[in-house]
Amino acid sequence: MQNYDVIVIGSGAAGMIAAITAARRGKKVLLLEKLSKIGAKLKATGGGRCNLTNTLSNEAFMARFGREGRFMTPALRALDYKALIAFFEEIGVESHFPDGFRVFPKTHSSQTIINALEAELLRLSVTIICSQKAEALLYDEAHVRGVETASNSYRSDNVIIATGGLGYPMLGAEGDGFELAKSVGHKVTSLHPAMMPLKTKESWVGNCRADTIPKVEMFVNLPKYKKLKAKGDLIFTKNGIRGPVVLDFSREITPLLSKYDEVPLLMNLTKGMNEEQIRAHIKDEIFKNQDHTTLTLLQTLLPEALSLEFCKLADADPELGFNKQSGPSRDKLVKLLAWTPLTVNGHEGFKMAMITRGGVTLKEIVPETMESKKMKGLYFCGEVMNLDGPCGGYNLQWSFASGYVAGHLSEL
Repeated sequence: MQNYDVIVIGSGAAGMIAAITAARRGKKVLLLEKLSKIGAKLKATGGGRCNLTNTLSNEAFMARFGREGRFMTPALRALDYKALIAFFEEIGVESHFPDGFRVFPKTHSSQTIINALEAELLRLSVTIICSQKAEALLYDEAHVRGVETASNSYRSDNVIIATGGLGYPMLGAEGDGFELAKSVGHKVTSLHPAMMPLKTKESWVGNCRADTIPKVEMFVNLPKYKKLKAKGDLIFTKNGIRGPVVLDFSREITPLLSKYDEVPLLMNLTKGMNEEQIRAHIKDEIFKNQDHTTLTLLQTLLPEALSLEFCKLADADPELGFNKQSGPSRDKLVKLLAWTPLTVNGHEGFKMAMITRGGVTLKEIVPETMESKKMKGLYFCGEVMNLDGPCGGYNLQWSFASGYVAGHLSEL
């Protein structure tokens, strides 16, 4: 049995920075990866562009994670976005934030990040073993003692679980860390796919695929959940919706789909205009051009394909003038423009999910150290824990910060 000071299971963002941090503190570190290469999921992050973090204050950053966000306070204090940028600069990666908010490597390539982290792991003499899956934790009473794979056992009094969630199963995500955590008494919450496209009951969306609708507002139209809302760009698909606003909002929708067969949404596709403002806009446009058909009038607010679908939904003739439509059709068009109903009724499961909603219960982890409250010497970091954020560098920042703290092994 080979002996190490620290064993890190998983070579994503959290695992690599945890291994680097421990090795920089003079520890003999083993990084275990079940795939043939390290950093596979990191390579796919942000469409390969690798949105590392963002420039929000720690308070604003944590707020975007919901009620569990405060758990991150010590980790962000230890490694906020400025410290993360400095860390990457130290290992040869220059970053920038072209939109003033999202931080990327200047190359806009996740491979740059992986190469730099791998080079630092090798410089620090971290042992990297690929193609070996951690099958079980070794422990006695209340202290972890190592890790067992199908072919070997590795001894260590410190084990860091950085296995990620269930998203991207083609990149090795199988929920290994959840099973390891449960094997020593940890509770794992219900798990849901998140940051993914959604399917809708309505088929008209399939006729509107050519355009991106900017600044869409949407909320859940269920009595208990009307506070759940999101804003961002929307894209219609053959059988549903995608785009940044959907990727963010799917975190809230997929758990609801496990309770309800359908989740009704209301969407504002007109950049926040209410019914009164829409009526005023229509009146102004008609005043400027008496020859407007209803279709050309709607196109002052929406793309042509979507305008045609709204005419169908309101039983309006697209070639007639707006004032020549029936009263009910005019009213329905205005209401559709202010709040478009849509019904989410499914998704593709974890195969299309970028992240996992749910994970190891935070109440059983010490936020200052990421150490288990149930098993001495066992640590968690990254997506395996019950914390997930929206698009925009939130989840990578959390992975790096939690991995950095875990790598200190209670010594911060």
